[in-house]
Amino acid sequence: MRVALFVACFNDLAFPATGRATVEVLERLGHEVVFPSAQTCCGQMHLNTGYRREALALARHFARVFTPFEAIVTPSASCAGTVVHSYADLVQDAGDAGLSSELAGLAGRVFELSQFLVDVLGVTDLGAEFPHRVAYHPTCHSLRALQVYRQPLELLRHVRGLHLVDLPGEEQCCGFGGTFSVKNPGVSMAMMADKLAAVQRSGAEVVCAVDNSCLAHIGGGADRLSAGVRVMHLAEVLASGAGGPVRAPGVARAAPGPLVHRGQPRP
Repeated sequence: MRVALFVACFNDLAFPATGRATVEVLERLGHEVVFPSAQTCCGQMHLNTGYRREALALARHFARVFTPFEAIVTPSASCAGTVVHSYADLVQDAGDAGLSSELAGLAGRVFELSQFLVDVLGVTDLGAEFPHRVAYHPTCHSLRALQVYRQPLELLRHVRGLHLVDLPGEEQCCGFGGTFSVKNPGVSMAMMADKLAAVQRSGAEVVCAVDNSCLAHIGGGADRLSAGVRVMHLAEVLASGAGGPVRAPGVARAAPGPLVHRGQPRP
């Protein structure tokens, strides 16, 4: 089985370390990763701002790029949510039955990283070491679109030296919301300040999440307000202090076999 890395354009442009960490984590499990260089934006930003025709073109392109792969892994819950859930309504409205069928089949093969590790590979211990107090922020798309919550927590609990602290009001939005933060900056900043206040009450040194867009918002606020905390994507925490190769102990669901790298460039 070949597994494709869908890095997401936000990570590719602003947080390339997250893409590299995702590859490192998968390779630590003995897999090789394919990076389809033709990948582009999934169209989430276009959908969120009403540009449905442009989003549909990007959905078609996503299907062309990723249909050959049996599993697609991304370190972006919001982009995974777009492909898994938002594409269906978009294509139905366009009346393209062929594309609808193709994307319906593809949606079942798209996984946010922690989903893939815990639910597909059955892995919770990556041999990572990260001796810090960490608060996990469940981003809106991960929690509400993908129902991803326990998977990141299970992974963090197995990181050596990491102390996972409770985050008060953890399910509250950080205030980013893509273009929401641009159109409603006052409300967005107030929500972010509430989130940072909760982080400070938790005593965390690091805020961890599965969406760099939210982490960028929280991290920017932390810098401006001198909050004394930093942000870090889950993939980067899991890639920290590598303790050597860790093999999957078992399989929780349709198990990917050995992954084959086909000479595609990596991020």
